[in-house]
Amino acid sequence: MVESLAIASDSLLPSLIVGAGSNLLLLDDSVDALVIVPEISGVSIEPFDENEALVVVGAGESWHQFVMQTLDSGWQGLENLALIPGNVGAAPIQNIGAYGVEVADRIAHVDAYEITSGELHRFLPEQLQFGYRDSFFKREGKGRFLISSVAFRLSRNAPLNTGYEALRQALAATPEHLITAKCVAEAVIAVRQSKLPDPAKLGNAGSFFKNPIVSPEVFESLRSQYEKVPHYPQSDGRIKLAAGWLIERAGLKGMRRGDAGVHELQALVIVNYGKASGQQLFDVAREVRDTVWQKFSIALEPEVRILNRRAEDVVL
Repeated sequence: MVESLAIASDSLLPSLIVGAGSNLLLLDDSVDALVIVPEISGVSIEPFDENEALVVVGAGESWHQFVMQTLDSGWQGLENLALIPGNVGAAPIQNIGAYGVEVADRIAHVDAYEITSGELHRFLPEQLQFGYRDSFFKREGKGRFLISSVAFRLSRNAPLNTGYEALRQALAATPEHLITAKCVAEAVIAVRQSKLPDPAKLGNAGSFFKNPIVSPEVFESLRSQYEKVPHYPQSDGRIKLAAGWLIERAGLKGMRRGDAGVHELQALVIVNYGKASGQQLFDVAREVRDTVWQKFSIALEPEVRILNRRAEDVVL
């Protein structure tokens, strides 16, 4: 690994670290960059006691397979994050989250190599500056580090989070005292599969936009026009809105521009129906952003990373 990073540091080309590539939109067919794909594998479990353990996993492991492995071993805490595409190394960068849980809630530390020096650094949660789909690795640490492993603090009896309505409905037939972490994961998988297209069958990068977080005043203005607005109060007093709901209410669900479009079942997903170029998908995303702004005066930000041929980030 150190030798590979030395090559990257000395290269005249920019470096691009890619895991599974599940959260990328390339505007061109290729990139003029040194692409580094960490294939660091392995999972180790270090029990603190009979109820808690430190689970350390290589950055190249499949995220979903890792989640299911922890559940099969009796460790819970990641069940709400089942079926999220990508590899483990991307999880802390994006601070992935779903159904009321963020990966930041479970991370004990992250080990990462500094690209220029090859030195291995350990980052504790307070150093990672986690935010909504955000972290140190997307700001001050962007492009400077290659994550090698992530450590999670998991428990055999962590409280289950079934607060989201879709999960409650999926678990409705199961008596409450029989609901396990594995049950929650299976419900999450069923809900995601019912709403989100399989990238192996229909090209997509999952949720394209972040759920916007707005002031109470903006929320009340929206609620005065739409009585049943999905919303999630935040600890700082602001309100998180559902981007998919805004896109759907803007009349864009199922919209197509050639082979690029908005998914017919989940408006938060932009899909490639066959031969759409990266630029065409970008244009659809921009149309969605502009239309939502025109209708609601609410700005949507992409969750997907957009890159040009030089592997430079592109603003939507």
